[in-house]
Amino acid sequence: MGEQNRHITFEDIQQSGEIRAYIEQADLALRTMGFTEHAFAHVTRAAHLASDILTRLGYPERTCELAKIAGYMHDIGNVVNRVDHAQSGAIMSFRILDNMGMPAEEVAQIISAIGNHDESTAVPVSPMSAALILADKSDVRRSRVRNPDPSTFDIHDRVNYSVTESSLELHPEERYVRLDISIDTSVVPVMSYFEIFLGRMILCQKAADFLGIQFQLAINGARIL
Repeated sequence: MGEQNRHITFEDIQQSGEIRAYIEQADLALRTMGFTEHAFAHVTRAAHLASDILTRLGYPERTCELAKIAGYMHDIGNVVNRVDHAQSGAIMSFRILDNMGMPAEEVAQIISAIGNHDESTAVPVSPMSAALILADKSDVRRSRVRNPDPSTFDIHDRVNYSVTESSLELHPEERYVRLDISIDTSVVPVMSYFEIFLGRMILCQKAADFLGIQFQLAINGARIL
């Protein structure tokens, strides 16, 4: 048991060899199963974007840092199994953060966000969880595809590979967040995006609603939602 009530920073989390090992092994397992990249590029992006969303909406600095920690650790449950990885990751994160000495009230916020980030079971239950949902589900990009042979792409590979550009832009004054995606329609038609990501977009709408903003989606310059 670590010293209780330590001020754990995002830098402490990044420097933890234990956490790095879980992220690496979780991504290796997903790679073996044919999933897109879930390693440091993805979790670091999710961490910074979740924190930035809350920062720009005026949430306290510590809340924003906790969101960054949740974003960095949100996928470690994949080391156990892809199924219910959000819940596994929340339990693992509890043990790690508790042993590091993080106060229980902060641990509670982080594990609640992690446990509610996967679209199969997620509900935006807090600002932190809502920000993590938006950060995680907006990460669609060609560089996440690891299959080197396009002839063997499955639908997830094809859709991610078709996305040549993507960005999530928050407009706090106008109270909306907009996901802009550029899709190469020679790879897949636009409807293929919704074939696999409709549930994610509905969850993003719910997350934005929780934060008191509107979620917008634009594909190839045309607003869809």
